[in-house]
Formats: sequence, C-alpha cells, structure tokens
Amino acid sequence: MSKAAVATLLQTSWQTIDALVRRLVAGHLDSHTTSHRLRSLSRIGVDEIAYRKGRKFLTIVTDHDTGHVVWVREGRTQTALIAFLDTVGPVRQRIRAISMDMTRIYREAARIHLPQAAICYDPFHLIKWVGEALDQVHLATPRDSASIQVDGLSAAKTWQKIRTTLRAAGENLDPIGKAIINQLRIKQKQLFRAWQLKENLRGLYQGLTAKAAARHLDKWCRAAVRSNINAFMTLGRRIRHHFDGIIAAVAHRLSNSRIEGINAGIRLIQRRANGYASLDNLIEMIHLCHGGIPTRLPTHRNLRIGTGVLRYPVVDERSHDRQLLEARTVYQAPPLLRSPDTCRRPDDPSVEAEDDQPDAVHHREAAR
Repeated sequence: MSKAAVATLLQTSWQTIDALVRRLVAGHLDSHTTSHRLRSLSRIGVDEIAYRKGRKFLTIVTDHDTGHVVWVREGRTQTALIAFLDTVGPVRQRIRAISMDMTRIYREAARIHLPQAAICYDPFHLIKWVGEALDQVHLATPRDSASIQVDGLSAAKTWQKIRTTLRAAGENLDPIGKAIINQLRIKQKQLFRAWQLKENLRGLYQGLTAKAAARHLDKWCRAAVRSNINAFMTLGRRIRHHFDGIIAAVAHRLSNSRIEGINAGIRLIQRRANGYASLDNLIEMIHLCHGGIPTRLPTHRNLRIGTGVLRYPVVDERSHDRQLLEARTVYQAPPLLRSPDTCRRPDDPSVEAEDDQPDAVHHREAAR
C-alpha cells in the first residue's frame, strides 16, 4: 500500500505515516545497524533501474544470500558502486562474487575495488544474445528460397510460425514445431544450423560443473566460428571476450534474476503511488519493502497476558535490553459474559451510570 492509502486506512495524516517510515528507515540505515547488516556480505548483485523518464536511473545492490536490498544510489555510473564499496569498508574483502549484466558500467569498478571477487555475468543476457543472432539469420533467409509445408498449415502460416518455433526451447516443441524443425533440417540447412547452435548454448546452464562448462563453451565458440554464419561468428568472438564472467556465473550459480524481481517490485511501488515527486521518498520505500526491515507489530512479540493486565514487552534489537514500552490495563469479563458491554474500563462514565440500575446489579449477581 502507498503512504496515502495507509493514512486513509488508519485515519491519520500522510505526514504522520511519512514520519514513521522515515524514522524506521533511518534506524535501519544508521552506522551501527549498517555495519551489523553488511558484515555478512559474501555474494552481491548490482543492476540499474529507470525511475523516471529522461534516462534517470538508480543503482541497486542486493545481497544474494538474503534477497534484501543493501544499497540504493541515484545514477548509473561507476561512482555509485564505488560509493557502496567505500561504505562497507573492510567487509568488501569478504565479497567473493558479484553478478551484473554485460555492460561496462560496473565492470571496471568491480575489477579495481573487488580484485578477489569473481565477476559473474547474468545468463539471461547470454541467451538474449543468441536469440538476437538467431533472429538475424531468420530475417536474412529469403522467404521463397525453399517452401516449407506442414500438414494442417498453409505456407504463409507455416512461415509465420517459424520464428516462434526457433525461439522456443527444443524440449517444449509441440508436434507442429517438431515438424517445422524437421523441414528446416532438409530445406533450410543454415537456419537449422543456427537453431542447433542456440540449443547447444542453452546446455551450458543445465547442471554442468565449472570445468565442464568451460570445455562446453570453448567448443561452442569454435563451432560458431566454423559455422560460416555471420551473426554467430560475431557472437562467438563476443562470447570469447566475456568468457571468464560467463563461466564464473556457472561456477557460483548466480544470476540477476533476484534483482530483476526486486526491480519489478520497485515498479509496483511507483505504480501504487502514481509516481514519486521526491527521490528520497522512493528510496525510503525501496528499503522499507525490500531492505529486510523487521516490521513486526508489538502484539506479535512476546505477548503476555496477566490477570486483568495486558502488557507488550519488546526486545530492543540494539542493546538487547528488555524494555516495557507500553502497559495498558484491560479489564476482562468472564468468558460467558465477554461482550462489549461487559469489557468497559472503570474510568468510563457509562459504568457509574449502569451501577445504579437494578439490571446491572442483577447481571453482576448472576455472574458470581
């Protein structure tokens, strides 16, 4: 829910909810809590998200082990990532893997300031590259070079279905898709070879060890160069340039899928509030919803009910001292007579008025 929706639900002002959120997030991000929160970082992921038109971006750093956002900074530059690494201080020496996409934005900063960490490239972008190369081969293939006929489909419908068949996973093909692939094997050998290369590259992420993955990818690059297909020859050289990061992602079993899920949650936060005029408010909501801030209600922590007394003892997470934050006296009626009329407080003026009535005396005698 947005702050305005929460304020409406609780019948209070937006400023009150905003102050509560700000105080909660500030306590989560202060120096003492931050050092405790970041000291266990081992595997992180970094990505950017556009929060406004005009190429306005945020840099998001996520802990892969907890799934929580640990850093948000405006901009899509190396400076944003360097600022995070300066904040964590000596803890960054414990970081052994960082996942990112294959752009150059964060790569050099990670190599310089995290020399011991393995840079892992997101598998999604590699599969996206091979899909784009396959599209190029499909678009370069003349439609009338060889007619492909599949039972139940006309020639025009068959050609329209070829592209979706080529992009689909081989194990998910329906009978029509398998028939199309068989026709391509006979009549469109270059397009069929491109589809084979795509399927072979997908096998890189199907449970291989790091050494086996390195051999598999090296063999695939050599096959792509020998295929004499321009799009795949270029892709083979491009993958060679990112070879170590691709294999590191296989070895550490890392991807940016968790961060992409958080980005979807950030877009939902913006959509619920119809946008944010203040960037600070957006960053606060990101930390509140995805930063791992504990938001347990007092009634969910060590609820203790005494005879006629309801207390809320809460443990202060910083000092670990047990403090009684609130103590309220609540007078409870016997179970058979527990109702709104029999659970009033003694300072309620209506109680004295009812004590003078015969019916109230009769009910009290019956309760005894």
